[in-house]
Amino acid sequence: MEAETVEKLKQMLGVPIDKIEKQEEELVVHVPKAQIAKAIGSNGSVVRAAELVLKKKLTIKESTDE
Repeated sequence: MEAETVEKLKQMLGVPIDKIEKQEEELVVHVPKAQIAKAIGSNGSVVRAAELVLKKKLTIKESTDE
C-alpha cells in the first residue's frame, strides 16, 4: 500500500493505526480498542468521509495482541 494513502488515512481517522489489510476494494484498518469510536466517528461520519476521499470501503477493527 502506498505510504501516501496510509498517511492520509492516519490524518483522517485521527488515531494510531496498528495494521492495514487490503482485501480487493476494501481496507481493513486495525486500531487500538480505546480508539475505535473516535476512528468511526459520530454515526460513522469519519469513516464515510475517509471512504469518499480514498474511494475504498473501510472496515475498522480492534487490534489484537499477537
